[in-house]
Amino acid sequence: MLIYGMQDSGNCYKPCLLLAHLGGGYDWIEVDTLGGESRSEHFRRMNPHGKTPVLELDDGRYLFESNAILCYLADGTPWLPQDRYERARTLAWMFFEQNSLETPVGTLHFWKSVKKDAARHAEEFARRSPQGMAGFATMERHLADSDWFGGERITVADIALYACTHVAAESGYDMMAFPRMQAWLARVAAQPRHVPMERMGRGVP
Repeated sequence: MLIYGMQDSGNCYKPCLLLAHLGGGYDWIEVDTLGGESRSEHFRRMNPHGKTPVLELDDGRYLFESNAILCYLADGTPWLPQDRYERARTLAWMFFEQNSLETPVGTLHFWKSVKKDAARHAEEFARRSPQGMAGFATMERHLADSDWFGGERITVADIALYACTHVAAESGYDMMAFPRMQAWLARVAAQPRHVPMERMGRGVP
């Protein structure tokens, strides 16, 4: 399989992290998003939305949207629960991640750590940061009763949430305000086969 992605992207980190856990190999193709490569005619044939990541399957078909890729890769494994209710709860947290964290957390990280132009977006940082803190507060409340999101063990919901949450402090979020989330982040990072974000794109060790 091929993953078309961009270094330092939380969404691109998700399938790489899951494949590391699954022991599945992949090849990485770096996409110059800042240079407009993801908006080229060639790339839009793979993803009409013009964003990374994109997964190219062995038969030449393409999948886009990071959480859809996670569900495809995890299908038939313990990472996506077979129980109907637990699977729905896993999906609910993945929807939550895109609706409540992607814009206020993932976008701010992109502006600050990738584009290096946080100062130009100072007003947006001030507007979006409270939204991110509200999302983290929701996660903190959930973790009072459960170690994981979506089931009794780690699932793709945890990977989806971890991808942007574990670098949120780099964008100015006070993660020390959420002790349960700190413990959850440590649990995710302590899993066998876990690979840090900086190893993204290097296949499976």
